[in-house]
Amino acid sequence: MSSSFDNCFSEGLHEECGVFGILSDGTISPAYACYNGLLALQHRGQESCGIAVSDEGVIDYHKNMGLVSEVFNNAVLDSLDGQMGVAHVRYSTAGGSVLENAQPLVMRYVKGTIAVAHNGNLTNAVEIRRDLEQRGAIFQTTIDSEVICYLIARARLHCHTVEEAVKETMQKIKGAYSLLVMSPRKIIAARDPHGFRPLCIGRYNNSIVVASESAALDACGAQFIRDVEPGEIIVIDGKDEGYHSIRPDFGEKKKALCVFEYIYFARSDSFIDGVSVYESRKQAGRILARTYPVEADMVIGVPESGIDAAIGYAEESGIPYEKAIVKNTYIGRTFIKPSQSERMKSVRLKLNPIGDMVRGKRVVMIDDSIVRGTTIDRIVTMLREAGAKEVHMRISSPPFMWPCYYGTDIPSRGELIAVNHNIEEITRISGADSLGYLPVESLREMINYAPTGFCEGCFTGSYPAEITKETLEGKERGGMNFDNKCQGQDE
Repeated sequence: MSSSFDNCFSEGLHEECGVFGILSDGTISPAYACYNGLLALQHRGQESCGIAVSDEGVIDYHKNMGLVSEVFNNAVLDSLDGQMGVAHVRYSTAGGSVLENAQPLVMRYVKGTIAVAHNGNLTNAVEIRRDLEQRGAIFQTTIDSEVICYLIARARLHCHTVEEAVKETMQKIKGAYSLLVMSPRKIIAARDPHGFRPLCIGRYNNSIVVASESAALDACGAQFIRDVEPGEIIVIDGKDEGYHSIRPDFGEKKKALCVFEYIYFARSDSFIDGVSVYESRKQAGRILARTYPVEADMVIGVPESGIDAAIGYAEESGIPYEKAIVKNTYIGRTFIKPSQSERMKSVRLKLNPIGDMVRGKRVVMIDDSIVRGTTIDRIVTMLREAGAKEVHMRISSPPFMWPCYYGTDIPSRGELIAVNHNIEEITRISGADSLGYLPVESLREMINYAPTGFCEGCFTGSYPAEITKETLEGKERGGMNFDNKCQGQDE
């Protein structure tokens, strides 16, 4: 997801999904814990969701299109009885928003049944999928998560345990993945060697919980233990401490958490790799205030993504922070894209300024990003129509100059406004009085120089993990292409 305003018209960025899993000690229902965890991860995906549970080795599941609160109710959750569960919320890119692609994927194979939930994108999925198809594999989905399932199933034929099969599979796949694999008796959690996507472990009494963000641990009452390390496999089996770690040798790999987790994707109350998301966003605002000072009467944030950075900008600049834009939180995914002639009128359904606050005022408006730029003029116009004398736009991320291949739907270069226009032109297009982006060299300062690596490929074009030729070409076409049969990117 990107700029909150861009999101009104599905113009902005979207992260792919969130995962949650639990092995219960009997004091908490896995299905209800998964439900609470998914509610806390709903921001990571709003198109489909699912929960799979294992009851004495028998795996059952329920998934559907829609929000967590729409897909699940007490009757459904009560029917999902068991001792452990894995769960998933999903956002798809073009062509993939169908029930067949909803997760967890529950697969039956020669060794039994597994349920798989995956966050990220494989950069060699097209090649692996084609090789498997040439060997007789039949795929039921258009997501690369199914590729992972096939590789685990094949490896399991000669591996003694599921964790050994996951370990072997990790040597073959490239790109981004935070992965949960539930067999009838245990849960395997794994994070790719670069650590592109977040994953953490917690404990509720003697239950072990794993989730994309620490906020999901809080939602089910679990205490945070630690983050899963890049390249680490966690085997959750209830023995001894409840879990143990396997650390395969992947050679020297650059740690590369997606920096946009701090800028936008994660919840403000989460900690990722030891860094507070809220403090990172406030720090971005402070940097913007120092880099692009301006005389103004108030600082405002575009709900919800711009608020934390706006608070930081206000604190650093001394300009008062005010709530001057109200967001209608009840529109959600049912919001209908308006026609071209009705767009400005329909903006007010999603966001509306408080006229008395901005009338006659010089306003600094903070948002998290500009992607294609097809809607950036509308919020400025809205503020001016409400009486704002000046509107100065500040963006708490650098300009997007390159696509993402690791699970964020940043489009091809030709669609990115910063590739096609310079700052002066974008300022003119937006209708703002001035525009300032977070400098790319300030990203490490944004996370307070924490000793963690991050991926900034969408800003610099420097990608830490190999991108295959077919994946590059697929992105330029606007989606991954599996044998030209189905357009669709996955999680």
